[in-house]
Amino acid sequence: MLTGLLLAVLLATVAGAQGRRRGFGGFYGPAPKMATPQDFDGNFLFCRVLFRNAPDGDGDGWGVDYPRADLNLTFRLSELTTTTVSREAEEGYKHVVVRLTSPLLYHCPFVMMTEPGGAFFDEAEAAQLHDFLLKGGFLWVDDFWGDYAFNHWAGEIAKALPPERYPIVDVPLEHTLFHTLYDIHRIPQIPSINFWGRSRQTSERGRDSAVPHVRAVLNEEGGRIMVLMTHNTDFGDAFEREGDDHAYFLQFAPEGYAFGVNTIIYSMTH
Repeated sequence: MLTGLLLAVLLATVAGAQGRRRGFGGFYGPAPKMATPQDFDGNFLFCRVLFRNAPDGDGDGWGVDYPRADLNLTFRLSELTTTTVSREAEEGYKHVVVRLTSPLLYHCPFVMMTEPGGAFFDEAEAAQLHDFLLKGGFLWVDDFWGDYAFNHWAGEIAKALPPERYPIVDVPLEHTLFHTLYDIHRIPQIPSINFWGRSRQTSERGRDSAVPHVRAVLNEEGGRIMVLMTHNTDFGDAFEREGDDHAYFLQFAPEGYAFGVNTIIYSMTH
């Protein structure tokens, strides 16, 4: 079970965190912080994938939750574990954006995509993603809702990892991922803060997204998650919007951060 200590730590620091991160709103079009070789100093660095959207996809683009989710999850990782993270004077916690065709992708053992139901990969992107994942990389895709978005994403990841060799599977709650640091015994459905504020409901697409899923693509030996997929749930908003509404924070941040911290630790140890 999630420990009361996690909630207590989050409650004790949320006010201070708000102050440290004031001004970091959602992504509205400023130039992304593209990765450079100098960004990689041996500490944990949050890497976000910049991708193009398909005309027939279902998603609002690579910058959803950027950059606050990246900053906040890094902050909580440093606070709740002994992991050392990259720091800088201006924002406190470093984060970068990387393209799938960049050679710097290989410096990111952990990368994240949001709203992958709208993604498009060309041949070069799919080929380098394939190589990155088979060499030990880890991709977490989050915040896509309903069957259409899932099926679109399944078609895109199939370009990199053909399903006849790398099928998408459900991750059972007994898996190490759910118990790496915090014991998690259910898959939380986390809605966007705006949807929850209007409806106090959690399924953003009604019946089409009623059940949250944690799915994955494993390596051929079946022992390592290469691609983690959190479908019909939005962990990114639990990170990005933790300081915007106290009721939302209490409802979703503890489970969101427990899963997020577990995921990063798993990605760095498997």
